[in-house]
Amino acid sequence: MKTYLVTGGCGFIGSNFIHYMFRTYGETIRIVNVDALTYAGNPENLKDVENSPNYRFVRADICDKEAIRRVFAEEDVDVVVHFAAESHVDRSIVQPELFVQTNVLGTANMLNCAREQWNDGDGTFREGRRFVHVSTDEVYGSLPEDPDAYFYETTPYAPHSPYSASKAGSDMLVRSYMDTYRFPANITNCSNNYGPYQFPEKLIPLMINNALNGRSLPVYGDGRNVRDWLYVEDHCRAIDLVIHKAELFETYNVGGHNEKQNIEIVKTIIEVLREELPETDPRREKIGEDLITYVEDRKGHDRRYAIAPDKIHRDLGWEPKTMFREGIRKTIRWYFENMDWMERVTSGDYMKYYDAMYGGRKEI
Repeated sequence: MKTYLVTGGCGFIGSNFIHYMFRTYGETIRIVNVDALTYAGNPENLKDVENSPNYRFVRADICDKEAIRRVFAEEDVDVVVHFAAESHVDRSIVQPELFVQTNVLGTANMLNCAREQWNDGDGTFREGRRFVHVSTDEVYGSLPEDPDAYFYETTPYAPHSPYSASKAGSDMLVRSYMDTYRFPANITNCSNNYGPYQFPEKLIPLMINNALNGRSLPVYGDGRNVRDWLYVEDHCRAIDLVIHKAELFETYNVGGHNEKQNIEIVKTIIEVLREELPETDPRREKIGEDLITYVEDRKGHDRRYAIAPDKIHRDLGWEPKTMFREGIRKTIRWYFENMDWMERVTSGDYMKYYDAMYGGRKEI
């Protein structure tokens, strides 16, 4: 039975990955989930697997050397899938040191503990071990508004925010371990994900939640910043393929072929919400483009991201299955069915954060 150590498994992509792996492999695998349960980590995301004998949850910070060493000592880990990261650009502008701590030093700790545990004693590593480092397209910086310009695996890094700089630093660490120690790893750089369980500080769940509650829909700048959107289940399939089929030491860009301006996203959400709500629901008529409010642009706001996933398609046969409007509809239906989840995660500290970001205050 193969054992997967998933970091940040209570977060958005991590929890979707755990669900995907159990759906795909059932009881033939074991998953150990290490998560510090910060604001975006929610154990409720995995309540349907929490009592499985093939699942173990460990509350620990990836920066805690002794805690991570203990997990490796107690579990015969075959694969590490490293999601755990501070990931919101706005928060990184306010608290950059936190992002360096988690994303750079936390990754270094994970690498060191895995290297220590997997070392055969002669400078090589035990057969079948693999460390998959999940990163972002934001490390590449910003693209011109040229439809023929894309991010490739060979694109030089040019991060523009503390978040993307910290992820670039973690990527470089993993590369250095592959080069220096021949450490068995891969790196994936993905475009913007969306889907179930996404914390509502991110654009799509924020707009869904605000629209349903009759609140304004805050859009940065002129709303024409372009992102490539990837439905989270497609991303999980890509990581699974990297684990099972990729050559070690390779990097793969994972993109959705769904480039959209932010303002397009917001207008699509409005349209689909109105289509999905019953005609008798009083909220339906109140959801319209008049809710859109343009706010002061984010500092260092990259204009365009667009991934060319040619390599992962060529090497591993992966391509996205979910086009954007279909994915948005599935996402909205999930939030409709889980409004109690949304209410719980948007209470308390989240509202303080929301007011600080969009309510005019400069400090959190």
